[in-house]
Amino acid sequence: MNKYIFSGLVAASLLGSTLFAKTYATVNGQDIDDKDVAAILAVAPGVKFNQLPKDQQKKIIEQAVEKRLLSKKAIDSGIENDPTYKSTLEKMKKDLALEIWMKKQFEKVKVDDKDVKDFYNKNSKMFKQPEMVKAKHILVKSEAEAKKIISELKKSKDLKSDFEKLAAKKSTGPSASNGGELGWFDRTKMVKPFADAAFKLKKGEITTTPVKTQFGYHVIYVEDKKAAKTTTLEKVKKNIIQTLKVQKFQKQMKEIAKELKKKADIKFK
Repeated sequence: MNKYIFSGLVAASLLGSTLFAKTYATVNGQDIDDKDVAAILAVAPGVKFNQLPKDQQKKIIEQAVEKRLLSKKAIDSGIENDPTYKSTLEKMKKDLALEIWMKKQFEKVKVDDKDVKDFYNKNSKMFKQPEMVKAKHILVKSEAEAKKIISELKKSKDLKSDFEKLAAKKSTGPSASNGGELGWFDRTKMVKPFADAAFKLKKGEITTTPVKTQFGYHVIYVEDKKAAKTTTLEKVKKNIIQTLKVQKFQKQMKEIAKELKKKADIKFK
């Protein structure tokens, strides 16, 4: 929501619940809980405390303890009477008031089913998933070497396993150590000769002739395929509702700001 996005820490404090907060330590009788840990981890977005190793979790808790002790020392020093503290606190109050007010305004935004359906129909391309292939490949420098590998694989009784072994042994590509694994991809993710050959194969088949690209000669094995499809409205409805709510909210905020500007005495310097 550009400049109207809720700030992470404030939004977390507004939306979170302390009813089930886990306590990790106590400092002079006061709990160090999930909120304190979250504040420390705020500088590392995406990091989850419960997924960290035990020694790192302990360091985070120790930092929260130190922060609590240092905060108490700061207050005891009389910092609350400092002019800078007072002016900063006033600014924070205004910011917090804005955050809470905007959260309440956002919660009031309603999106009806017609809006959702119209968005889905008008943006149908967004919900189309292309045909996908999951494949492995063996990349070699010469056509003769590729033909030799194909000939060897044609005799295989366990094609997938033997393909992976040959890829690890003979492929010059970066995926060699992983049995030639390329994962899932659509036609646009590979060079045309490679994509054309891969998508012609059925599940469990290999190319019977080497595929030449600017990288060399490929032998391709298709592990699996997914037909092109369109995601149903029901599966994306929640995401569409959220998108439309954000759009409506942004529009409302701009309109309110516009009206406020008309009435305000604004001077740019």
